[in-house]
Amino acid sequence: MAKNDEEMSFLEHLEELRWHIVKAFLSVFFMAIVAFIFKDFIFSAVILGPKSPEFPTNLFLCKVGKLVGVLKLCINTLPLEIISIKMAGQFTMHIMVSLIAGFVVSFPYVFYQFWSFVVPAMHTGEKKHSRGAVLYSSFLFILGVLFGYYIISPLTVHFLGSYSVSSEVTNQINLISYVSTLASVVLASGLIFELPVLAFFLTKAGLITPEFMKKYRKHSLVVILAMSAIITPPDVFSQVLVAVPLIILYEVGIFISRRIIRAQKKEEAEREKE
Repeated sequence: MAKNDEEMSFLEHLEELRWHIVKAFLSVFFMAIVAFIFKDFIFSAVILGPKSPEFPTNLFLCKVGKLVGVLKLCINTLPLEIISIKMAGQFTMHIMVSLIAGFVVSFPYVFYQFWSFVVPAMHTGEKKHSRGAVLYSSFLFILGVLFGYYIISPLTVHFLGSYSVSSEVTNQINLISYVSTLASVVLASGLIFELPVLAFFLTKAGLITPEFMKKYRKHSLVVILAMSAIITPPDVFSQVLVAVPLIILYEVGIFISRRIIRAQKKEEAEREKE
């Protein structure tokens, strides 16, 4: 930044924010163009992958199922027909998927732009304790996306794609419905895995404390189970599979909140000595 944060006016702050947003948007747009070009790989290998028996998760679960004698673990073995019922349906999905892929791939840079705008307003001590925020946030987001894609998505596709109310009703899944379900699961997982980062910012803002998070731990468990039920098919196995890492992330959030409070108290003590 050309000027010190204290010297900047409100309009200058807005101008600075505008340029950070523009840079973030351009990165998403550029990566979306790359994804648009590699259409065959994006759709055949990535988007339509979870419904294939050859998908890594499906192969692994099937091998485990054969070893333990539970053949029901062999999921997505039946063909799932994907159709497009609108004239511009496939082209629209091509653009939408490209934008989503562009956002996922460029997330580290997008968060970096956001962080670059926030950091100048921090004190020296705060900057010290928030080092690596971009790296940690990006890691958690990508980890959540991979978790949603490789763990939740194939289970969701299998459950919803094979569910039937009558043998006379054939499942022909609309492309828009399939992609929307997959995207919502993957993006929701990525954002949910940012729970420790959210705990960091809320603690810095003075909105939560470790004691507060401990006090409402049981309430958070109910919320986590509800969120798991929303982003997964309605079976207990999938919900528990999602709930366990979320509970761990909540505990990590308590640990982060505790460290921030300790750091703030230490800074206050040092200021009083001075």
